[in-house]
Amino acid sequence: MGKLRVLSKHGDTTYGWDAKRAASGDPEAQEAVRQAERLFNLERAKGYTAFRASPGSIGETIDAFDPQAEQIVMVPRLAGG
Repeated sequence: MGKLRVLSKHGDTTYGWDAKRAASGDPEAQEAVRQAERLFNLERAKGYTAFRASPGSIGETIDAFDPQAEQIVMVPRLAGG
Protein backbone atom coordinates (compact mmCIF):
# COMPACT_ATOMS: atom_id res chain seq x y z
CA MET A 1 0.00 0.00 0.00
CA GLY A 2 1.40 3.39 -1.02
CA LYS A 3 1.09 6.57 0.96
CA LEU A 4 1.45 10.24 -0.04
CA ARG A 5 2.08 12.57 2.89
CA VAL A 6 1.81 16.30 2.30
CA LEU A 7 3.31 18.47 5.04
CA SER A 8 2.00 22.02 5.33
CA LYS A 9 1.20 24.77 7.80
CA HIS A 10 -2.14 22.99 8.28
CA GLY A 11 -0.50 19.76 9.39
CA ASP A 12 0.27 16.42 7.79
CA THR A 13 -2.31 15.17 5.25
CA THR A 14 -2.10 11.54 4.10
CA TYR A 15 -3.53 9.91 0.95
CA GLY A 16 -3.29 6.18 0.28
CA TRP A 17 -3.51 3.80 -2.68
CA ASP A 18 -3.00 0.11 -3.37
CA ALA A 19 -0.78 -0.34 -6.44
CA LYS A 20 -1.34 -4.12 -6.58
CA ARG A 21 -5.12 -3.75 -6.67
CA ALA A 22 -4.80 -0.99 -9.26
CA ALA A 23 -2.58 -3.19 -11.44
CA SER A 24 -5.15 -5.98 -11.20
CA GLY A 25 -7.75 -3.66 -12.75
CA ASP A 26 -9.74 -2.60 -9.68
CA PRO A 27 -11.37 0.69 -10.81
CA GLU A 28 -11.54 2.14 -7.29
CA ALA A 29 -7.84 1.42 -6.69
CA GLN A 30 -6.92 2.87 -10.09
CA GLU A 31 -8.81 6.06 -9.25
CA ALA A 32 -6.94 6.30 -5.92
CA VAL A 33 -3.62 6.11 -7.81
CA ARG A 34 -4.78 8.79 -10.27
CA GLN A 35 -5.90 11.03 -7.39
CA ALA A 36 -2.58 10.64 -5.58
CA GLU A 37 -0.72 11.48 -8.80
CA ARG A 38 -2.89 14.58 -9.35
CA LEU A 39 -2.17 15.73 -5.79
CA PHE A 40 1.54 15.03 -6.27
CA ASN A 41 1.62 17.14 -9.44
CA LEU A 42 -0.41 19.93 -7.83
CA GLU A 43 1.97 20.20 -4.88
CA ARG A 44 5.04 20.01 -7.15
CA ALA A 45 3.60 22.93 -9.16
CA LYS A 46 3.38 24.90 -5.90
CA GLY A 47 7.10 24.31 -5.30
CA TYR A 48 6.94 21.36 -2.92
CA THR A 49 9.85 18.91 -2.86
CA ALA A 50 9.03 15.19 -2.95
CA PHE A 51 10.98 12.39 -1.29
CA ARG A 52 10.53 8.64 -1.68
CA ALA A 53 10.87 7.20 1.82
CA SER A 54 11.11 3.65 3.07
CA PRO A 55 12.10 2.21 6.44
CA GLY A 56 15.83 1.76 6.92
CA SER A 57 16.91 3.92 4.00
CA ILE A 58 17.74 7.54 3.30
CA GLY A 59 15.00 9.49 1.54
CA GLU A 60 15.48 10.03 -2.19
CA THR A 61 14.31 13.17 -3.97
CA ILE A 62 11.92 12.42 -6.83
CA ASP A 63 10.47 14.61 -9.58
CA ALA A 64 7.72 12.27 -10.82
CA PHE A 65 5.00 10.34 -9.01
CA ASP A 66 5.93 6.69 -8.38
CA PRO A 67 2.85 4.52 -7.70
CA GLN A 68 5.16 1.70 -6.53
CA ALA A 69 6.68 3.85 -3.76
CA GLU A 70 5.89 2.73 -0.24
CA GLN A 71 5.74 6.34 0.92
CA ILE A 72 6.18 9.74 -0.69
CA VAL A 73 6.66 12.74 1.58
CA MET A 74 6.12 16.23 0.19
CA VAL A 75 7.49 19.28 1.98
CA PRO A 76 6.98 22.95 1.13
CA ARG A 77 9.81 25.20 0.08
CA LEU A 78 11.53 26.65 3.14
CA ALA A 79 12.18 30.36 3.36
CA GLY A 80 15.20 31.60 5.23
CA GLY A 81 16.01 34.96 6.63
